[in-house]
Amino acid sequence: MALTDLNTLRPLLEKHGFSFSKGLGQNFLINAVVPRKIAENAKGNVLEIGPGAGCLTYELASRAEKVVAVEVDGRLLSVLSESLAEFSNVSVLHADILKTDLFSLFDGDFSVYANLPYYITTPVVMYLLESGAPIREITVMVQKEVADRFTAEPGDSDYGAVTASIGYYAKTEKLFSVSSGNFLPRPKVDSAVIRLTKISPPVSVRSRETLFRVIKSAFAMRRKTLVNNLKQEFYLSKDEGEAILEKLGFEKTVRGERLSLADYAKIADEIEKRKECEPA
Repeated sequence: MALTDLNTLRPLLEKHGFSFSKGLGQNFLINAVVPRKIAENAKGNVLEIGPGAGCLTYELASRAEKVVAVEVDGRLLSVLSESLAEFSNVSVLHADILKTDLFSLFDGDFSVYANLPYYITTPVVMYLLESGAPIREITVMVQKEVADRFTAEPGDSDYGAVTASIGYYAKTEKLFSVSSGNFLPRPKVDSAVIRLTKISPPVSVRSRETLFRVIKSAFAMRRKTLVNNLKQEFYLSKDEGEAILEKLGFEKTVRGERLSLADYAKIADEIEKRKECEPA
């Protein structure tokens, strides 16, 4: 079924009484090249988030051994039942991915594919990474601004807390851009496809919780120096905060966007050391 062909897609959606929801950020691909390109390396077990009408699911099912597609919009279940009827290796699960037990979906590891709307991109990606599920890699289409943020380097204007946090779990690369004209309805912004390849944490820390608190606090108020943000999060005096940075070789006036994940790990460990030295 040519699910990116408007002459096929529109009658299919109308047949099942489907209309697009702005609240769910629904935009379906109408260029057959894009889903084929996204799915070209699919193999083994695959989880797809938000299959929509099934154009990417179709390509994934043609390559992978098993596909589980998680769709939150119940109105699309009948659409998918028809569009994917020829495949016996696909199952559609009506569920919210953020409430789904990822460990129950497959016996063994799996890859993730998704076309995610802006409002839910970061929560979904972090849920996948933090879950501990045996995910090999995540290939996801997101808004261009999000792709820039996820793949930024320290010092870039797009670099932020989510960039450093993702770097603890995965190596991120931008694969290709997708212009707004490839979607129905046409969004106001362009998109990009990125791949997050799971890695072992590149830094070792005394407390992972403290590391992520340091990262989050560093960008809580971007106009403030790192010292001021750390003071607020960890109840440090200005002298204590500056002493930590000086000991580690950082300038007192450094801001969060200048530091790497390794730098944050050093700061987190220094904070933990000081906590351990405090009287009970």
